[in-house]
Amino acid sequence: MDSRILLPFLLSLFAGLATLIGFAITFIARRTNRKLLSYALGLSAGVMIYVAFVEIFAEARSILTANMGPRHGLLMTVFFFFAGMGLIALIDRFVPSFGNPHEAHSVEEMAKKGHTKPKLMKMGVMTAVAIAIHNFPEGVATFMAAIDNPTLGISIATAVAIHNIPEGIAVSIPIFYATGSRRKAFGFTLVSGLAEPLGALLTYLILMPFLTPVVMGCVFAVVAGIMVYISVDELLPGAHEYGEHHVAIYGLISGMAVMAISLILFA
Repeated sequence: MDSRILLPFLLSLFAGLATLIGFAITFIARRTNRKLLSYALGLSAGVMIYVAFVEIFAEARSILTANMGPRHGLLMTVFFFFAGMGLIALIDRFVPSFGNPHEAHSVEEMAKKGHTKPKLMKMGVMTAVAIAIHNFPEGVATFMAAIDNPTLGISIATAVAIHNIPEGIAVSIPIFYATGSRRKAFGFTLVSGLAEPLGALLTYLILMPFLTPVVMGCVFAVVAGIMVYISVDELLPGAHEYGEHHVAIYGLISGMAVMAISLILFA
């Protein structure tokens, strides 16, 4: 694997393994710092929304219009943008509601002992499966962005990593309370996170040989749609659920500002 491919893959791995931070938090913190988590999720959403519209969508449109003409290029960009949204929405549709990682959970809530052990175990396993399914397209998004622009890839990987932290909590707590085993909680959390680099690896193995400029432009448009959907369906609702409305908005604006400044500095 050459250096051009290695960095995007490592960024996807970093983002996926951030679920283990959530695992660590469950055994360090008795209580969730809700304002900090709300701000972090808002920050992640701000980065992803800004970069999706300002950088990735614009890049997709630029590539496609250069190869297909202004009208057809724009039509293809818009079509594949909404196709990306449709793809992740379809994934959501088939994820069981009790295992959907888009539901926010605090350490305290997940640690309640009112559930039976079999029910907790089922919750943990289904959440791990759901998160793995959602992490796969995020791995594709991180990898594709980093291939084109490593600086952009780093920003996206960081945003994805932040929102993977509460997902680690959602997997590890029910598994631990069902089994009493930190090792099993760690294992399920790790496997759910590894779906992210798996998405990057399969992108490299399957898509790379076919990456003509037109295909690259279509993939970028799909990635932009996926990122916007994740932000509005998962990150912002999660940020509001964890904390105050204004804290989430401050995080959102901060994320956009950080992304804007980083793009200016590295332009």
